[in-house]
Amino acid sequence: MSTEPYKRYRESVFEKLQKAFRQEKEISIAAKWIAQAIANHGWIYTSGTGHSHMLAEEIFYRAGGFARVIPILDDSLMLHKDASGSTVVERREGYAQTLFQPYAITNKDVFIIASNSGRNSVSVEMAQIAQEKGAKVIVITNYAHSKSVDSRHSSGLKLFQVSDIFLDTFGEIGDAAIDLDGLHTNVGATSTVVGAALLNAIMVQAAALALENGIVPEVFNSSNSNEGESHNENLISKYKAEVRIL
Repeated sequence: MSTEPYKRYRESVFEKLQKAFRQEKEISIAAKWIAQAIANHGWIYTSGTGHSHMLAEEIFYRAGGFARVIPILDDSLMLHKDASGSTVVERREGYAQTLFQPYAITNKDVFIIASNSGRNSVSVEMAQIAQEKGAKVIVITNYAHSKSVDSRHSSGLKLFQVSDIFLDTFGEIGDAAIDLDGLHTNVGATSTVVGAALLNAIMVQAAALALENGIVPEVFNSSNSNEGESHNENLISKYKAEVRIL
């Protein structure tokens, strides 16, 4: 094993990515559901609390990303206003119902939600609500971590247990992967890099499946490329009323 800590981190990430990409069945199924949603003029809803909200944003308004993506983002569950407060809110039962009120999610749609631990009430209830509406629920989580802790929801369920399919990020319990002499806790979280890679892999596969079925998915270009601005503006004009943060 390499002795330099950054090399140890690199090797840890590489190992986890290799394991993550062996989930070929799960990647294929998730991509199939997304391609079907696009073909049926459905939407790809996505959400996550705490740092997992970054995965919700990873596929939204992104160069090479589908236009029909709606992220469910809430200031109280993110970190930029009250980081410690968001930890309290994500444990609050009943809050998920409020988050879904502005959205008309249906059985044409897919809901992707990420949570490293998968133990908190908001994430569990969001997945339950999406399933009740008939949407396919795809979860990205740390299976080892989730199995090692108790649910904070009164049902006793964790996020992977209320999914239609889940993908494992193969993280360490606690996420941080590297121990250093003299430091009481590990450093170097891996959930974001592995989760983002899995998400993009699913989207690439979904785009290919859509094309195989004769559907050309609407995809954003880079707004910083010469041709991307006008292309994106056309998509934004088309969908701005439905995706209010475009």
